[in-house]
Amino acid sequence: MMSIVTRFAPSPTGELHLGSAYSARIAWQQAREVGGTFLVRIEDTDIRRCRREYETAILEDLRWLGLDWDGEVRRQSDHFADYGKVLDQLDARGLIYPCFCTRADIAREIAAAASAPHGPDGPLYPGTCRSLSIEERRHRIAAGHELCMRLDAVRAAEQAGPYSFVDETRGRIEGQPLLMGDFVIARKDTPTSYHLAVTVDDHLQGVTLVTRGEDLLPSTHVHGLLQKLLGYAAPQYAHHRLLTDSDGRRFAKRDKDLTIRALRDAGKTPDDVFALIAAFPAKA
Repeated sequence: MMSIVTRFAPSPTGELHLGSAYSARIAWQQAREVGGTFLVRIEDTDIRRCRREYETAILEDLRWLGLDWDGEVRRQSDHFADYGKVLDQLDARGLIYPCFCTRADIAREIAAAASAPHGPDGPLYPGTCRSLSIEERRHRIAAGHELCMRLDAVRAAEQAGPYSFVDETRGRIEGQPLLMGDFVIARKDTPTSYHLAVTVDDHLQGVTLVTRGEDLLPSTHVHGLLQKLLGYAAPQYAHHRLLTDSDGRRFAKRDKDLTIRALRDAGKTPDDVFALIAAFPAKA
């Protein structure tokens, strides 16, 4: 039987909060209950918002909570070369293209359209730059226009063919490769995006069970597409419910009084924190 490898992958854009501690403990328990491996990864590709001091604080809070991990912590900003290699592979297959649109450009295109396809987060990118000629792309790049790289979802779906993934509570789910349209796969200041980096990292680290909030379920369709394109084995998924307050609002880093550091400063123990987590409702 294959050993379970789970992971907790926070972004160091703020201190660890109650909702993230809830997610980390689920992944930790899943590994520890069967003698598996629990990894910690720092997802810090957003170089404008991520801070090393938050990374340090998150790791300290995990230790204080007793959520020990195996091996070294993988910091994504140390591995841009890994993502760049995969991006080159997709480029060689004609699956990505440069997009020069600003957010305002995209909003105008969507507003001008009679109808725009929608994804989980609203209207999808209308594909404005997909049809630009090679000459026009080169001209804009040479002129210093800012750009990101997008996956050509239709072409990617054709190359990948059908795929599916398994969620522990929902069962087998058929992949929807067009769910998020031509999503950003690399940003102007880094050779990757969340979707590419997390897919590559889960593969390189041998993750077999991805535990994360159900708000990321739509992203799993994208990650499954990339896994199929790149020949990666698909891990199993466990999309858990989100921890919320009494009004049904999910916890986030803006809730300063519910950060683990604030609770520690208030004299709470790890047992107190987990009892508090158990007392809050989880959003169905």
